[in-house]
Amino acid sequence: MIQSSLEFFKNLLPKKCVNCGEDIEEQHECYGNKCDKCLGVIEE
Repeated sequence: MIQSSLEFFKNLLPKKCVNCGEDIEEQHECYGNKCDKCLGVIEE
């Protein structure tokens, strides 16, 4: 059975930051690979 593209993206695992290993809170199909803390966008 072929699944819809919506189901495919819903079932993707959370992306991990390449620096610290935390889950990245963004859309999984996005190209980014670092979390906001490692990018310096937010402070801890």
